[in-house]
Amino acid sequence: MDLPLIRLARVDSTQAFLWRNPHLGYCAVVADGQSQGRGRQGSRWESSPGSGLWMSAALPSPKGVAPGLMLQRAMTAAARVLDPDGQTLGLKWPNDLVAWKQGRLVKLGGILGEQIGGRLLLGLGVNLTSAPEIPGRAFSPASLKDLGLTTPSAVELAGHISLFWTNLEQDVQPLFRWPDTGMPLRWEEGQGTCLGWEPDGRLKVTTADGIRRLSVGEVRGLG
Repeated sequence: MDLPLIRLARVDSTQAFLWRNPHLGYCAVVADGQSQGRGRQGSRWESSPGSGLWMSAALPSPKGVAPGLMLQRAMTAAARVLDPDGQTLGLKWPNDLVAWKQGRLVKLGGILGEQIGGRLLLGLGVNLTSAPEIPGRAFSPASLKDLGLTTPSAVELAGHISLFWTNLEQDVQPLFRWPDTGMPLRWEEGQGTCLGWEPDGRLKVTTADGIRRLSVGEVRGLG
């Protein structure tokens, strides 16, 4: 299924654009810049003109795929396009694009997913040539350029990624996952040890109160 691709010079956010225009049907939109880009749980996503990939797509809702797993597959598909050699980019739970840089984990992008009727809206932001400076973050922002990765234009990337997104029923695996089994974790509501990623995308952890399975949106500041 090929999605029509709409290019915008500047918009508040590509996700909001698709919200406002359901008559466009199934399609993808990419913007050169956003004024009100947002991340998971309403956080603001810096999106300076020309510095990154800012895109959203309206798709048929995939059948039989749990929401958390769907987002992880969508981000893994994006990683395959951005890192075709599969040597650099991995997945941080629940759905962040990350890499190792000088022994530290850095964040390059994030993804949002929203169900509206029978449509799935996926929104992706990735730092391509530069990353904003955001002090106090457990995982510093970085760009693909920082890692020595070269990319085609944002428009070309958006076309390839949206094509992969039309087949989220396919099981795709990232280069690496963080956290891995046995890693100690801390988040705003508690702490524990990772026991692994569940088949439905939840994170299994053991805490002082027993075993928990964390869902997307349930925790903030996992580190």
